[in-house]
This record gives sequence, structure tokens and C-alpha cells, in this order.
Amino acid sequence: MNHTSTIIERPSLWQTLLRQEDGPLTSDLLLQPGRFGLGQVPAKQAPDATTAMICGFCSTGCSLTVHLKNGEAINLTPTVDYPVNVGMACPKGWDALTVLKADDRATAPLVRDANGRQRAVDWPTALKLFCERMKDIQRRHGPESVAFLGTGQIATEEMALLGSLAKFGMGMIHGDGNTRQCMATAVVAYKQSFGFDAPPYTYDDFEQSDVIVLVGANLCIAHPIMWQRICRNPHQPQIIVVDPRKTETAMAATLHLPLRPKSDLVLFYGLAHLLIRDGWIDGEFIANHTDGFEEFQRHVAKYTPERVAETTGIDSPTLERVARAIHEGRRVSFWWTMGVNQSYEGVRTAQSLINLALMTGNLGRPGTGANSITGQCNAMGSRLFSNTTNLLGGHDFQNAEHRQKVARILDIPVASIPNRPSWAYDQIIEGILSEKIRGLWVVATNPAHSWINQHMLRDVFSRLNFLVVQDMYTTTETAQMADLLLPAAAWGEKEGTLINSERRIGLIKKVARAPGQSLADFSIFRLIAENWGCGEMFRRWTSPEAVFQLLKELSRGQPCDITGIADYRMLDERGGVQWPFAEQSPDPAPQRRLFADGRFYHPDGKARFMFEAPTEMPEAPSTDFPLLLLTGRGTASQWHTQTRTSKSAVLRQLYPPDVYVEINPVDARKSGIRPNDRVVVESQRGKLAATAFVTHSVQPGQVFVPMHYEAVNRLTLAHFDPYSRQPSYKNCAVRVRPVENHDRE
Repeated sequence: MNHTSTIIERPSLWQTLLRQEDGPLTSDLLLQPGRFGLGQVPAKQAPDATTAMICGFCSTGCSLTVHLKNGEAINLTPTVDYPVNVGMACPKGWDALTVLKADDRATAPLVRDANGRQRAVDWPTALKLFCERMKDIQRRHGPESVAFLGTGQIATEEMALLGSLAKFGMGMIHGDGNTRQCMATAVVAYKQSFGFDAPPYTYDDFEQSDVIVLVGANLCIAHPIMWQRICRNPHQPQIIVVDPRKTETAMAATLHLPLRPKSDLVLFYGLAHLLIRDGWIDGEFIANHTDGFEEFQRHVAKYTPERVAETTGIDSPTLERVARAIHEGRRVSFWWTMGVNQSYEGVRTAQSLINLALMTGNLGRPGTGANSITGQCNAMGSRLFSNTTNLLGGHDFQNAEHRQKVARILDIPVASIPNRPSWAYDQIIEGILSEKIRGLWVVATNPAHSWINQHMLRDVFSRLNFLVVQDMYTTTETAQMADLLLPAAAWGEKEGTLINSERRIGLIKKVARAPGQSLADFSIFRLIAENWGCGEMFRRWTSPEAVFQLLKELSRGQPCDITGIADYRMLDERGGVQWPFAEQSPDPAPQRRLFADGRFYHPDGKARFMFEAPTEMPEAPSTDFPLLLLTGRGTASQWHTQTRTSKSAVLRQLYPPDVYVEINPVDARKSGIRPNDRVVVESQRGKLAATAFVTHSVQPGQVFVPMHYEAVNRLTLAHFDPYSRQPSYKNCAVRVRPVENHDRE
């Protein structure tokens, strides 16, 4: 008797993942009508439902309620009772769905052909090319000849998979993230001072302080929900803004200190001098909970009011007023963001604020803290779990016990874990220039726009043997340079967690389908692992929530311990959870700050006073370039390189479409510039055309250009903090002149 056998061909992994992307949306979390979108009615039984998830723009971590019709997202409103934004949203949040439907979405892999054109291919072709080219580079030039640049814009689980795949599976040593551009300074400052990267605050502190010191932080524009939290403060707080510009936040402040750019360190050492001189310090807290105060006291003794006034431009009576406000405040909080972080001496400046909080005992209590405000939506997730300069879970690549722990939990050979951290972002760029790195994988970031000294960066990228870009759009400046473009799904088209500035872990959900053949970054990383030949190493990394369970175990015993979080459902039901949340003693409070017990993360439990003499500005104004360029946020409706916000017609209506430069009337008159004139802004590295906005918001000798426009980083100088390796975007020498005929050619 003859038998005919039937061969059933199983779909490949990429086909399976593509079907999943086109399949049902997140179902088990799309329930109503619970507190944060959870309840008892499954979405499939209630197609016109709502669910809540975290916004994917900035680090505030607002919750947005997504309204669904027939299972598809059609609208957004701010979640009313979420503990972060309590019913508020900024313009970007209100229009977050629109940017998913842009015409330039990447919908298929693109490969650059022999004629230099990018043409569409299928996933098997793209994956084969990726693996063959990267392996060939490693074979010819060694394992360190390929590197990756990640991001603070994707889910924590995706970051962890990228970093683990690259370093454990593909043998890379070097990989960094674009959080180097925004948060590296704060990370290093906290590690050195506290013993771990640990922002101590909760947003409730904005409403509990009676003195709020904001340094280089224009919350009205950059973090408007945080500013609204300040406006809700019932204690009529003194708001002291330290910023060279008269920003929107400075205009609303109780007191604005328009110090000379990059004189912050002298200013805060001077305030410490006054507090010590007048006995306005917490001696008991210093003695019991800190180390190094005596040396610090000797260091600041020379920062007299007269010296500080001469350096900063802030007169002695104002300095005395600020010191008295800090002394008389019962709950004083110090906040900083990019005005401090993006500096050639940012780490010591951040620590000068930490020192003020330590010496006055303003830590661990409501309304206090030395508080770094993050930039990107998941910069905190990147800091802890991206596996770049830190080993997963805030561990140390150079610590053998840490490597053993990670290897055991992940069930991988300990030898696969590098015993040294990666080069920093700028060192990777230098590695390309010196031909030590020949292949680069760029994920969800746009360095051809955002990196300092743009012309240099683009020249460096052109020297690569192979540039892979993984992004949701085909038109970013970096995607346009790619030899291979991998099409990625966006926020709202995938699942995972984000960690906000106050350490709150929240969910993102799949409420829309990704277009064409684009896949979630998580799925792309799984495909590459399979095609590279290391898929078995990641057999347990089957879904974002499966990875979350691994990350929980990796965090066990660490300051960021989250073993008490059961699953995604628990995160949704609780409205997010701040770390730490340990299994043994989870704290049920929805708002939790660190160091209430006065214990820090150094072995002796004490915080450190860190300090150093200020250094000279690397490129001060000169005769040829007499003005100092400042950069920063433009409007609340702009975001980073405008990769997403420019897709929204609503958001585009809320900011000027073309580059503008703020210039003081004194400098404008000297150069014959009138309001709305077309001008050229030039540095030693490049130039841009702009419209002149003549205003007193900048001081004489300074100009300001928003960071969001593509041309801005033609001007900036590539110099870095020596400890954090963070670029100093906010100071370089320029000149401004009217447009001439040859400029129009």
C-alpha cells in the first residue's frame, strides 16, 4: 500500500512576525472602564473602548487615554487621574497619533544599489545583507570594528534586547545611546555623589516645595506639564530661575538670575560659601550622612560674593537674597536639565547643586531634592537597561560578580559578556574616523542632524563601509545616508515599558497597526538574532513582557530593584510604579522619593561632596566671532530633530517653519540688523541663514537659535565634559551679519 506524505512548510520567523504585526491589537490590556483603562470588558467585545498608555515624546511620562473605534485608535485625551499629568497634556501629546500616518513612513527595507539609490527589498534579503556585511567587517577587522548607536526613544525591553544581542550575541564591544546627548552628565553626577544613578524625587515635590530653584531649565517650553505642577503648588513658592536667557520660565519666576553663560559653577560655589559663612547648614545631616564636607568647605572659602559677582554678573545683594531664601525655605528643591547637562563642566555643575541640597539637608523629604529632569521618553530606561556603558540593571561590566549574575539569570556563557564598558558616543565617532570602526548600526536616532559639529559627523559617516539605520521614517538626515534602512514600527504600534524622570515605569500599547512591512524594533532584533546564528541565546526573549520578567530578575538586589512588580497588568492597574519596588518590601505609595532614611548607595551609606575648580570656556567670543551662541528648546510643539512633530499640521502651525536667531537690540544695531531681517549666523565650522528676532530675552553678546532646525549643528563645537563625555551644545563663538548677495547663490 502506497502512502503519500504531505510536507507542510512552516512559515519563517519574519513571516510569523509580520502576520503578528498585521494581526489583532493589544487585547488583554484594552479593557474598560477601569481606572487606567482596565476593567472587566474585553476589547473584542467592546470595540468602541478606551485604554490608557504612556506618551512617547518626552520624559515627563504623561498618560494618554486612547479612544478606539472598531479596535483602532481614533483619538487621544489626557488621562484624568494619572499621578503624573493629572488630566493635562501638551500639544505634542494631543496630536501623538497623527505622526503615525505620515507619507514618508518606512514600509519596506531599503538597500542602496550600485547607482546610489535606495530600493525596496524583502526582509530575507535585508537580513542576509545585514548579517553578511557585518560579519565580513568583523572577520576582516576584528569584533570591535562594528558598533551601534541606540536611543532613549524605544521601549525598555527593546533597548535591553538590542544591547544584549549586540554585545552577547554579535560580539560587539562598543555601543552607546543618544541619551549621551542629554543625560550622561546627570548619570555620572549621581553615581559619584550618591553611589548609583538615582534621581531622588517625585513630581509631587513640585507641589510641596516652598523654594524651587530651576537651573538651565525652561519648563514652560520643554516640560510644560511639570510647569503646571508648579503652578498647582499651594505654598506660594519662591521660584528662582538661573539662566542666561530671559526664558518664558524666567519671566514667570519670583527671581531671575541672568548669569553669564557657563559661570554656574562659580555661582553655586559662592552660594555654598554664603551658607557656610552664615551657619545656614544642617550640621547633623552633614555629619551623619555625607563625606568630604571639610574639604569642600575649604574649597568654597575663596568664592566670596565679590569674586562671584565679578565672574557671573550677579551682584552681591542678589546672591545674599538667594542664600537667605535657601536658608529660610523649609522644603527647597533644586532642578536642572540641559542647560547644566550639555556643558564641558556639566558633571561638576550638577554636583554643585547636589552639594547645596546635601549641606542644607534638603534630600529625602517632601518638596526637596537635587533633581535632574530627563529629556527623552525612555532615557531612564536607557540608563538602566540598554546594556551600553552599564551592564543590564545598573551593573558594572568590569565587576566579575556582576557578569556572573547576569550570565546566570540569562543562561548564557559568562565569557560572552564583555569585561569592559563601551566607548562613549564621541569616542565611537572618533573610532570611525581612525578606521577602527567600519560598520555602524543606528537605531531610532538621527545623529546626522543632532550630533555636534554636523559637517564633521556627516563626513565621518560617509567613511563607513556599511551604515545601517533602523527608523520609522525614510527622510531623516541619517536615513538618507543609509546603505540599509530597516523599517520600524512606532510608539502606539507596539508594546513595552518606558521609565520617566521620576523613575515611574509605565506601559505603551499597540493601538494601531504598523504600515507595510515595518516591524516593531523588538521583532527586528529577534530576526537579526535568528539570522546571525545566536537565536538560541535569546530563546526566552519571546515577547516584551517575557523580557520584562528577565529585567525584573536582573534588577534584584540593585537600587533599581523592581521584583515586586508582578506583570504588565499590575503596572496598568497602579498607574505606573516608581522604582525601587522590591519583592520583599514593596512600598504601596503611588509617590515615592529616595533617601528618606539618609542612606545612600556608597558602601558606607554616605553621599559624597564632589567639587573641582572651574575651567575656561573652550571657545570664547573673539574679535572675529564676538557673540556667544546658546541653543535650546524652541516651542512646546517642537521635539528634537522634528522627525515626528514636523509630520503634524497642527504642531507645525505652532512654531516658526524656518530658522530664527534671537539677538539683543544692542548687537543688532551694531551690525545694522533690523527685526525680521534675513541674516547669516557663522562659526568657524559653518553657517546658516536665519530670520532676526530682535529681543531683550538674550543679553548683549549672546544669541539664541532653537536646536530643532537641521542647520543649527553646523555651528556647534565638538567639546565634551571629561567625566560624562556629554557634548557641550550651548556655547560657541559666532558672528551675525545681514545676508549679502553671495549668500543667496
